Amino acid sequence: MPVQNPRQAPPQQQGQLKKGESRQGARLELDGLRRSFGAYNALDGIDLAIEPGEFIALLGPSGCGKSTALNCVAGLLPLTGGEIRLGGQRIDQLEPEKRGFGMVFQSYALFPHMSVRRNVGFGLAMQGIGGAEADKRITDALNLVRLGSQADKLPGQLSGGQQQRVAIARAVVIRPPVVLMDEPLSNLDAKLRLEMRAEIRGIHDQIGSTTIYVTHDQDEALSLADRIVVMSQGRIMQIGTPEDLYQRPVHVEVADFMGFRTRLAGRVLSVSGSEAEIEAAGARLTGTVREPLKPGDAAILSVRPEDLVAIEGGDGIQVTVNSMEYRGRAFFGMAHATDGSELYFRADHALLRGAAARLQPVAGRALLFKGQAA
Repeated sequence: MPVQNPRQAPPQQQGQLKKGESRQGARLELDGLRRSFGAYNALDGIDLAIEPGEFIALLGPSGCGKSTALNCVAGLLPLTGGEIRLGGQRIDQLEPEKRGFGMVFQSYALFPHMSVRRNVGFGLAMQGIGGAEADKRITDALNLVRLGSQADKLPGQLSGGQQQRVAIARAVVIRPPVVLMDEPLSNLDAKLRLEMRAEIRGIHDQIGSTTIYVTHDQDEALSLADRIVVMSQGRIMQIGTPEDLYQRPVHVEVADFMGFRTRLAGRVLSVSGSEAEIEAAGARLTGTVREPLKPGDAAILSVRPEDLVAIEGGDGIQVTVNSMEYRGRAFFGMAHATDGSELYFRADHALLRGAAARLQPVAGRALLFKGQAA
């Protein structure tokens, strides 16, 4: 239920920690989160329960609400409605520093005039932790990210990947119950992104904190998360394991974001169990039904580029090749069907631009969703 005035909750509901109380290992609950900017609803009723120690990825295109959701959890944006609870205690009225969460920003946000050690220890100083306890925590955090030998350098003397590891060390040194990461790898090159994925997942497994990770990169989400939350237009479209999302998207928008780049509009000819045949792009095609369909219904067939292949002769979609590129083990191309549909496909050899070709989905790899009536 939306909260009429979240700032007016009684003190005992505001999640204030008693002395010596810990939230490590606590369940995080987002209940009906709403955030509006004037008439625009950036978050439109987000419900999500995150178990202690889970790695959750918020995945979606720009503007879908994933960073807004993260900033609301962090306390950087107030809610328009809804509640955030940690260990059963409501915390959405607390200031960011009182929530005790670790935050890793896209831009690293390091202090350029402070050494690596002082950057990592900044949060501890804000908590009033100093002396031997702070020294030990800082050393442990730097060793965790393999930067112990860089402690006395300035951030500007480090590589981008090293700076990001400093930011992670700063986030975890305070021993937070939740670590929030907002597209932390987007500024790194492809090789460093791959390396840092393994680093981030390894650190998560070692420290045991819950992690919420915002990304628009499906490969990052698939490789890092225990569960993925796909968002669109301020709402959750699907929640599931990486395998669930990759193999069994429940909505055409989720499929599109999980790599099913080709979308063909057609009409259902017949349905048999979990499969249906449709007519689309001038061809008869078979796919796995993901939403209820019956003969005569408008439908959309979705398929990944690697599962739509060029064939020699036979049935298939007649296309004209627009472009081809080599990716090591196969060629991938883009083509147009006679009805103007755009298709992305795989081929064993290069096809000339402007050449005619026939494409066929790999059996069992195309999905069918409800379409718009013509």
